[in-house]
Amino acid sequence: MTEKANIGVVGLAVMGSNLARNLASREGNRVAIYNRSVEKTNQLTADHPEANFIASESIDDFVASLSKPRTAIIMVQAGTGTDAVISQLTERFEKGDIIVDGGNALYTDTIRREKEVSAKGIHFVGAGISGGEEGALKGPSIMPGGTKAAYASLGPILETIAAVAEGEPCVTHIGSDGAGHFVKMIHNGIEYADMQLIAEAYDMLRQAGGFSPDEIADIFSEWNKGELESYLIEITAEVLRQKDSKTGEPLVDVILDAAGSKGTGVWTVQTALDLGAPVSGIAEAVFARSLSAQHAQRAGKPELPAANQVWAVEDKPAFVEAVRRALYASKIIAYAQGFDAIRAGAKEFNWEINLGEVAKIWRGGCIIRAQFLNRITDAYRKDEKLLSLLFDDYFVAAIAGTIASWREIVAMAALTGVPSPAFASSLSYYDGLRAKRLPAALVQGQRDFFGAHTYKRIDAEGSYHTLWSGDRSEIKTD
Repeated sequence: MTEKANIGVVGLAVMGSNLARNLASREGNRVAIYNRSVEKTNQLTADHPEANFIASESIDDFVASLSKPRTAIIMVQAGTGTDAVISQLTERFEKGDIIVDGGNALYTDTIRREKEVSAKGIHFVGAGISGGEEGALKGPSIMPGGTKAAYASLGPILETIAAVAEGEPCVTHIGSDGAGHFVKMIHNGIEYADMQLIAEAYDMLRQAGGFSPDEIADIFSEWNKGELESYLIEITAEVLRQKDSKTGEPLVDVILDAAGSKGTGVWTVQTALDLGAPVSGIAEAVFARSLSAQHAQRAGKPELPAANQVWAVEDKPAFVEAVRRALYASKIIAYAQGFDAIRAGAKEFNWEINLGEVAKIWRGGCIIRAQFLNRITDAYRKDEKLLSLLFDDYFVAAIAGTIASWREIVAMAALTGVPSPAFASSLSYYDGLRAKRLPAALVQGQRDFFGAHTYKRIDAEGSYHTLWSGDRSEIKTD
């Protein structure tokens, strides 16, 4: 073989195939491909002869087709399949070679794998790749972890295939070992919240406002011209306009109201609980999907009591604007909580993550790309130690302009029985953050009463315990 590939892809399902095609389309790249099922390899080469792939039928031939230092991107199902391919490659790779896991791996698995692989002198990079099938082909947002040395070699290749936003490639080195997959996980958690908030806005417009799916599609299209401009708002309008080919009805009315989940939202909430990072909006989005999936339980419900109040909308344009403002405020909360979780993860695992750079690479290619990510980048550029995104001047002003509408929408939804868990929890989080004093003091008193868990005082250092069953005197415990 005279010419070798500078990069290879293992796993040729839709994401892997599209990523391989993306790589092959960029000047300077020659791409080796391998799949456990030879049929998929043959199909890809037959369908895309212009790609000039180097196809292999065995893992040995695949490794032999790569120039040194070898670089291979694994695009197989997360879990044991990924471990199996890593094992095959590490048996054949040499010191200085690079293995990239481009799947949706749990970041703790990536930390483990990086430790095992790097012990053999081979670089291991866990890279979050966002944008779905289209992004993989045309330009995704890429979140690689691993060593700086690995990124020095891999980065220029990834920059050629990443999405471009305002002239900049949507890829940056996130941090060591599992940092890339951690940030991708949080990205997906924000995605869950964003989608749920949009769904709740749609539900309010339809139930309270009486708008049809076509009318709501027009509303979302208009919203996409302003502060809410984003990929998810854009595709929502398209979904709402779609008609069912069988019945002619709006497709949204034919689809079963049970949302699926692939687990990354659950991982985000579980991890946030471990880190003590309150991601309540994301959690409610996950739980909303869980409730929707309980279709048998919901179908078998008795006539449960409901509110008598009717949400009477007299000024429809004003109502639409109020929902828009409430959606924008709640969306800001989702991103603020997500970035807080990234900061908490960075502290826990000693990752040096630049939050402003994360916001920049989410501006293109990924599912949560949105206009106001530029404002997030600006906020962290002004103050990289910003305690909360909500404390930045831009977002303080944004919330100030929405807060009255936000409260009105959440209150009316509660009074009339329109479920709005993500809207309501986002507002509660904001009010909790701004409160001068929270009822957690009472909780600490209760904990000390039944479990002697101690508490701290506002006027003295140390921990204290009250002798609740005796003379109720207080003792200092440290």
